[in-house]
Amino acid sequence: MALKLFNYLSRKKETFKPLEGKSVGLYTCGPTVYDFAHIGNFRAYMTSDILKRHLKYSGYKIRHAMNITDVDDKTIKNSQKEKVPLKKFCEKYTGAFLGDLTTLNIEPADVFPKATEHIEEMVEIIKKLVKKGFAYPTDDGVYFKISKFKNYGKLSKVNLTGRKAGTRVNTDEYDKENIHDFALWKFWTPEDGEVFWETEIGKGRPGWHIECSAMSMKNIGEKLDIHTGGIDLVFPHHENEIAQSEATTGKKFVKYWIYNEHVLVDDKKMSKSLGNFYTLKDIQARNFNPLSYRYLVLNTHYRSRLNFTWEGLKSAKEALKNLQKAVSKQYINPLARSPKKERSFEKKFKEAMDDDLNTPQALSVVWSMIKNPEITHSSIVALALEFDKVLGLGLKTGPPIPPEVKEMALKREKFREEGNWAEADLIRSKMEKTGWSVEDTSQGPALRCE
Repeated sequence: MALKLFNYLSRKKETFKPLEGKSVGLYTCGPTVYDFAHIGNFRAYMTSDILKRHLKYSGYKIRHAMNITDVDDKTIKNSQKEKVPLKKFCEKYTGAFLGDLTTLNIEPADVFPKATEHIEEMVEIIKKLVKKGFAYPTDDGVYFKISKFKNYGKLSKVNLTGRKAGTRVNTDEYDKENIHDFALWKFWTPEDGEVFWETEIGKGRPGWHIECSAMSMKNIGEKLDIHTGGIDLVFPHHENEIAQSEATTGKKFVKYWIYNEHVLVDDKKMSKSLGNFYTLKDIQARNFNPLSYRYLVLNTHYRSRLNFTWEGLKSAKEALKNLQKAVSKQYINPLARSPKKERSFEKKFKEAMDDDLNTPQALSVVWSMIKNPEITHSSIVALALEFDKVLGLGLKTGPPIPPEVKEMALKREKFREEGNWAEADLIRSKMEKTGWSVEDTSQGPALRCE
């Protein structure tokens, strides 16, 4: 089965075919570093991570860029509120974000381009757009002329009927009702304080949308295989990315657009005013392993809304704990089992992931394998670790069993066979004091380092 992905551009599943051979250019819309990222943000980064891991598992070579937006309306406003220079302010939240990626076992991108380090590239794109008639200067900045780009709206399907030509919007983010020419470059105003660049197109700073076009072109190329992000970025951000990029190059910007759905909290939209706005630190403060949240995310298909509840996270925590236990068990003289072809589980796992990254089904395959009475434990462990290259749940084998612990386990087995339960229980207690637990299973005694 070939890999199929739901391409938001066509609104259907398509067989994945890279632009060039087995090489894949992947761009992920990264964070705007004006605050700590919340759990909804991290669903997007985990979706991109799962996609990248599965592509690698399937033999593709990935070039991955995830941008850091360190200059926009919100970063400037919040840095001024905290009375901290923009660069220092953004470095704080960038560091926190990168640390959270590691905590969630999200593989780092090959490059994390920063907007402030790509001003020259942005200016060059804007100059080309002005020259081609796709952009025009005004008294407060340089704007993209939507009416000039005939395919505007092809991603978001926004309705341009009734739109008044030439109306402009200067804010970075706006809703679908504001279909206006958007700012590529904003001329300096006193409200921006010390945030500006002296350039050929004037003193000022970039608009939000032009940043991603410049960073993706510089770090991957003029054409991308895959662009990922949360569903909230479709309009206006990604619609504007397409317009300015394709108007600049004359080439199709992105082949596959992959989006994850929203995270709700108790069936409500996350909001600080509702008190249901959670970061990774909030999860850790309640003594949850952050990978429990990763398991929770994987247990819902990325294109379905995820309803976060603390009870749901508790269930995910227990499931992950049981999965980790199953993989880290070690057997003393396991009972013989009839051989079973492990290839069937490999096939089912890959089929699930090839079907538009169906992680709930992939997890189901893992559990079926673990509970299967015919496959050997050594095969279970080997395959689980292989599958975890895609799932990223931090599964690992336990440390080698010390000789003295193994000897105690064998003595305990002998006492059990003789029906001497008191001595067997005494040995169990001694083993536990060394940090090893023993579980009696159909395969024989299983040891695990706690």
